[in-house]
Amino acid sequence: MLAGPLMFKGATYLRQSSSFSLSCRSIKCRQRLVLKKNNKQIRCNQKQEVHVVEERCIEEVYDDLSDRLLLTVTGLQDPNSKYLVGLAGPPGAGKSTLSSEVVGRLNKLWIPKTLEPDSLVQPDDIATVLPMDGFHLYRSQLDAMENLEEAHARRGAPWTFNPDLLLKCLQTLRTKGSVHAPSFDHGVGDPVEDDIFISIRHKLVIVEGNYLFLEEGIWKEIASIFNEKWKKPDVPKWRSEYNDRPNVELIMQSKKNADLVIKSADFQS
Repeated sequence: MLAGPLMFKGATYLRQSSSFSLSCRSIKCRQRLVLKKNNKQIRCNQKQEVHVVEERCIEEVYDDLSDRLLLTVTGLQDPNSKYLVGLAGPPGAGKSTLSSEVVGRLNKLWIPKTLEPDSLVQPDDIATVLPMDGFHLYRSQLDAMENLEEAHARRGAPWTFNPDLLLKCLQTLRTKGSVHAPSFDHGVGDPVEDDIFISIRHKLVIVEGNYLFLEEGIWKEIASIFNEKWKKPDVPKWRSEYNDRPNVELIMQSKKNADLVIKSADFQS
């Protein structure tokens, strides 16, 4: 029986006795993950093995990943340091949902050691998400290209993004600890400058996007910034058979650069 909260160095990890079944499930998930680390190793060049997270349902995947990151973040020695996770995958693979679910769980579990577990004070969020969508080229920039019809038709391909701006944003986050970043207005179809603010108090940032692990040009510099790289390969069949197919194939080639591959039995069924 689990009595009381589980304590970590920088936070109180709350698992109430009423949620005993959830606590046991989470512990088993971690045990399964360890078994997969030991028995299911995929070697890529000189990289360490790629770990595969694949549980019975997507909720267990969210729990596994949030548990993993909570342990990592609470162990950070420098209180001003940032832990950056890159989450890549094809369009429609569920990157936005996964990142928001994991970040939401982390922020609910995190209680700074300066607060009591039953305190009514709302702690600052420890984690946030930075989508790559905000680094699309503007429509006016596509209009200025030699073949503007192809540019608009292929919007979403790597060359329709601004990786230089993304790299600069991540470098600023590393050196200064905070940054303003663009979001993307799907109604207008253009980025919105400085719409996302990542502050000093955010210890963990999940950056999610299609091409974060590519090995060409500046994308390789972007990939090198992340502390950890996750791949979400699941994609609906209809997406892979539509006009996203060339992009999906390119994205899946970068799977070998991931540290962690995330699959869901729910999604696959």
